[in-house]
Order: sequence, then C-alpha cells, then structure tokens
Amino acid sequence: MGERLYLFTRFERFWHWSQATLIITLLFSGFAVHGSHALLEFRTAVGIHEVSAWLLMLLWVFGIFWHFTTGQWRQYIPTLNNIDRMLRYYVHGIFMGAPHPYKITVERKHNPLQRLSYLFVKVMIGPLLWLTGLLYLFWEQVQELLSPWFGLQQVALLHTAGAFMMLIFLIAHVYLATTGRTPLEHIRAMLSGWEEKQ
Repeated sequence: MGERLYLFTRFERFWHWSQATLIITLLFSGFAVHGSHALLEFRTAVGIHEVSAWLLMLLWVFGIFWHFTTGQWRQYIPTLNNIDRMLRYYVHGIFMGAPHPYKITVERKHNPLQRLSYLFVKVMIGPLLWLTGLLYLFWEQVQELLSPWFGLQQVALLHTAGAFMMLIFLIAHVYLATTGRTPLEHIRAMLSGWEEKQ
C-alpha cells in the first residue's frame, strides 16, 4: 500500500455529499415540475424543489464562508498549466492505461480540468439557476420591472437550460469519479477523506 493523504476534511465531505443529494433532488423534482416525468405529483414536486433550492443556497453560502475562512478557496483557482496533458489523458491516455499526469497533494487537490469545471459551476451554472429560480419564484413582485425585456417563459427556459448544464456536469463528474485505479478509489476517498498517493 502506498502513502496515503488526508485530502478531504469532514466538512468537505459533508458539503460534497449534501450538494450531490440536493442537486439530484432538484433535478428530479424540477423535471417533474417541468412535466418530463410523473413520478411526483405537481404540487409535491414544487414543494420539494423549493425547499431543496433554499437548502442548497444556504449550503453554498456556508460553503463559501468556510472556503474563505480556511483558505481552501485557493484549491479552485483555475490554471491552464498542463491542461493539454490532462485533455490528452482523458481523451486517449486513460483508455491506453497511461499513468495519470496529475499528482495530487494536500495543497493541490484538483487537476486543471477539475478547477475549470468547478469554476464554471460556481460562476456560470449556479448563478444562472439561482437568479432564474428566484425570478420565477418572485415573478409577481418583479414582473412589472422586467417584463419590458423578457417574460416568465424566457426565465423558465433559462432555468431549464441551467438544469441541463448541471445534469451534464453531474454525469461527467460521476463518470470521472470512477476513473481511478479502481472504479471506487475516488469515491472511497470522498467518503473517508483518505486517498492513496499516485
């Protein structure tokens, strides 16, 4: 057994799995509200969607506070260094048994592609979903102000587009989580906090 690193604190693991649960709940209930499936009754889906959205926003605010007070926000600073190596690995090398080109450390937990994708979620997908969701929820109060530029249908379409972007991120995230030396290696690390050094 190689050297083990304690990468993910209890809070990071709680934050990760809570986000995952709430995002999946939001996608499931949101697509029920949208009429994409009938596994939830409409009013039930709306209630679950609203409560989950408020909980996720609260979790994000708390997560931002934690990241800034602990200095962990530095883990998410994007970089283009070696991004070409990461792309080549995920497009070709991973299928040929090539070694992973990124070596994790406690100070650098995320590879350049992870940093860019997390940044995209935090500054594009998340804000799009929050803004359009809040506009949709409080449309009666803001309708007069915003209706000269766009209507509720445009807000709903943008919100749905954000949901599909989040779904694509989630699918890619789950897939890449299974690409360690064993399919469960990275998932175990996010459960226990410990990962073997590569």
